[in-house]
Amino acid sequence: MSIRRAHAVSLGWVVASFAMAFMLYGQLPESIPTHWNAEGVVDGYTPKPWGPFVLPLVTAAVYLVLVAVPRISPRGYGVARFQGIFEGIQAVLVAFLFLINALVLLAGIGVAVPMERVVPVATGLLLVVLGNYMGKFTKNFFCGIRTPWTLASDEVWLRTHRLGGRLFVLAGVIVLVSGLLGGGPVPVIAAVAVAAAAPVLYSYFLYRRIHGDTHGPTDDAGSHGPV
Repeated sequence: MSIRRAHAVSLGWVVASFAMAFMLYGQLPESIPTHWNAEGVVDGYTPKPWGPFVLPLVTAAVYLVLVAVPRISPRGYGVARFQGIFEGIQAVLVAFLFLINALVLLAGIGVAVPMERVVPVATGLLLVVLGNYMGKFTKNFFCGIRTPWTLASDEVWLRTHRLGGRLFVLAGVIVLVSGLLGGGPVPVIAAVAVAAAAPVLYSYFLYRRIHGDTHGPTDDAGSHGPV
């Protein structure tokens, strides 16, 4: 996907989110269901006029932040080297938020939406896509597995993201299947926790093995964990 096309697609999802909220506004109740528990039961509401527009506003904010990131990245840690990948991630994330917004609005007008199944399936697909992209990230401060050890070593960054990509894909498949089968939150939480924590630990031990540094890097890059 070209950069220009990715921006157009992302902006299209943002506009569609607001358009859907405006179109369904008159059919929505005074309080919009905006949160569901693990069993798919509504346990949170947001009143009008904000209720229908909370997720469109979040979608627009995420899009604007992702547009700004390439412009504010510090020299040597920008996303230019994987700009196409970054733009693809932008489009996928905004599309995911549009889908969640659409499901919430449909549920608000009375459509029986099985949130406990649909959301995990969508989340699983998102993790699979992110995992497939992850191995192509180059060193930056905004996306990826950003630990002191990956930021201090190109080799550690590369190998950690290859592992992280595989784990994200595996976690995505588990989350997706759990959603389809109604497996509940336990396998989802376990899969995501392993996919998030394992690469962080791996980066530490890999750095020590490659560089022989028992204290780790001494720069102030900080540890931020996976996307």
